[in-house]
Amino acid sequence: MYRNQYMYTNPSYYLWAPVPMSDDNHTGAYSDVRQQVSVQEVMQRLRSEHSDLYSQFEQAGMSRQIAEYVFFFVINYTLNQANTNQSADQIYQQFHQQVPWFSFFVRQFGVSRDLMDRVLRRVIEIILGLIGGGQQPGDGWSGWENLGGTLTSAPAVSSWQNNRLDVFARGTDNALYHIWWNGSSWSNWQNLGGQLTSAPAAVSWGANRIDVFARGTDNALYHKWWNGSNWSDWENLGGVLTSGPAVSSRRTNQLDVFARGNGNRLYKRTWNGSNWEDWEDLGGNLNSEPAAVSWNPNRIDIFARGQNSNLIHKWWNGSSWSDWESLGGTLTSAPAVSSKRPNRLEVFVRGTGNELYRRAWNGSSWSSWQNLGGNLTSAPAAVSWGPNRTDVFARGQNRDLIHLWQGQ
Repeated sequence: MYRNQYMYTNPSYYLWAPVPMSDDNHTGAYSDVRQQVSVQEVMQRLRSEHSDLYSQFEQAGMSRQIAEYVFFFVINYTLNQANTNQSADQIYQQFHQQVPWFSFFVRQFGVSRDLMDRVLRRVIEIILGLIGGGQQPGDGWSGWENLGGTLTSAPAVSSWQNNRLDVFARGTDNALYHIWWNGSSWSNWQNLGGQLTSAPAAVSWGANRIDVFARGTDNALYHKWWNGSNWSDWENLGGVLTSGPAVSSRRTNQLDVFARGNGNRLYKRTWNGSNWEDWEDLGGNLNSEPAAVSWNPNRIDIFARGQNSNLIHKWWNGSSWSDWESLGGTLTSAPAVSSKRPNRLEVFVRGTGNELYRRAWNGSSWSSWQNLGGNLTSAPAAVSWGPNRTDVFARGQNRDLIHLWQGQ
């Protein structure tokens, strides 16, 4: 059965858009328990708050008028036909099954399949956030955004200025891949080469500087960096890693790299501004990659999953290392950590049910665990680029990059 959902006209097009209906009673079945939102209200929200979605299509060669049509169609489908108790991914998959011709229509305007999937999933996520459907976390957290790609590792993320994000992951050929947010839109994926046998780690210690680390095929630590104009070759820093690395930076031109080594112990290697120091054994009994962050020149905080699947924590106070402390929880991945301001920490982990969990240090005590939902197939990655902003990334169910954020 088909229902004529709408007609769309412009000076050169007259398009009729039939949408298959599996059950007349299904349409609008969830509206009685959701906030009432019209197609035009969502369209206005896209125009005013998400103009980058239009820009991404326009940069690919699609006119603004056709982009309006595409968004209108997807919004109309989601509001009037989809089960909004489902996730954005589930709705989007069902959309393609029921309207198989639509992707061919979109792609004739120069839009790649990856870009189409990324933008249209984001439109559905925005709709779910407006009506209260899907897995939408509270406390000002966005819904999950899908950024595409095919990841074979957890991601890593760094930020070298406000509203700038650089995300890295291992691809299907084991090379390092890079995607970035420039303040208004996401780039395409960039291949940076290498042969990685772990998830990468990344940090920025100054404007236009990024340092990336990973384990190589010989289990040694490898390093690649961006100096503001080009990427270096990979350099071998030795060691015998039994996990992916973590990295933090206490000050300009200083790096502290951490990894699990023999005996499941934590090891550290430091770049002091002029040379690499020897590896240092920091002990412990780790059951995952570590995570690291620095919030002032004399502070480093390290986290990992312990042997009981709990979160464990160790820190440097400027003169000595603490013992390991247990912060509880039941982790099903390595943790991630970010810091918005001095003496503030946010730790993120994948927990039971493959959902994202958060625990925060407010300067004097740890919060309870908070469930932020999602369906993760990797450890998360996290960064803060301002005192009120946190961005979290992970691999999703389709091996794509997914993104959640809080603040502005």
